[in-house]
Amino acid sequence: MSFVTESLFVLRSRLHLVAGVFAAVLLSACATGVKIDNQYTSENQDSRVLFLVLHYTVGNFQSSLKTLTLPSNRPVSSHYLVQDDPVKTYKLVDETQRAWHAGPSTWRGHTNLNASSIGIEIVNPGIIKTPEGPRFAPFSQAQMEEVLALSKEIVVRHKIRPERIVGHSDIQPQSKQDPGAMFPWKQFADAGLIAWPDAELVAQRKAVYAQELPNLEWFQAKLASHGFGVPRSGELDPMTRNVISAFQMKYRPSLYSGEPDAETAALLDVVNNPDGMRLNSPPPPTKPYTSRW
Repeated sequence: MSFVTESLFVLRSRLHLVAGVFAAVLLSACATGVKIDNQYTSENQDSRVLFLVLHYTVGNFQSSLKTLTLPSNRPVSSHYLVQDDPVKTYKLVDETQRAWHAGPSTWRGHTNLNASSIGIEIVNPGIIKTPEGPRFAPFSQAQMEEVLALSKEIVVRHKIRPERIVGHSDIQPQSKQDPGAMFPWKQFADAGLIAWPDAELVAQRKAVYAQELPNLEWFQAKLASHGFGVPRSGELDPMTRNVISAFQMKYRPSLYSGEPDAETAALLDVVNNPDGMRLNSPPPPTKPYTSRW
């Protein structure tokens, strides 16, 4: 072997050695990752989850599960699905992930609530035919107790404020009606999850508005102040009717025609009055939710 050949051989050997060492270092870095020191925690933080949105599925359990889990041209999903018979809760999307349930939504200045909400889908057919005409289907008490238990734990876990527990019809009143007029929002109020208008004050204000009803600009302003995205046309256009109907379904479900009247005006007055809403004691902290089935 000549001197030149021997030198080239040694050089190649050294280059291979250096390359091997460099590769080993890279592999070691990949294996260990960045070393994070967790001894400090900022007090300036909260959950990324700001809202809890409640829905009904418009279908039975099997069709609802298919819609919420399988690919489609218009994919939808929800964090939880609450079955009706037997009552059982399924987690479909982890709470750390974004589910596609809220659509082009708005509430209290927030938009696109998918990014900041947890969705609960409740198995329920929605509007059904009856001898008296179309009606919202009722929810069983057992199913509602399951939804309440789940909601309480989500609210505690993420410290969701009462005014941010909403129905799909609240955040998308032009196209959605769920969870509908049969959804027992008053039970949520009794459980301390949402605030509820003071009945005595509503009665007092109703007597006043029965004498003279405010104009449509007043109704639209009060609806917007409460949280809805609503036109400010000063007219009873179809979009405004939809928003009034969504409000009525929550606080006056016996009549949700979308027609402005004295009781609706009284309710709008009271819900926008800080002294007019009553909030029961909030639910105590609980362990992470697991279905009782």
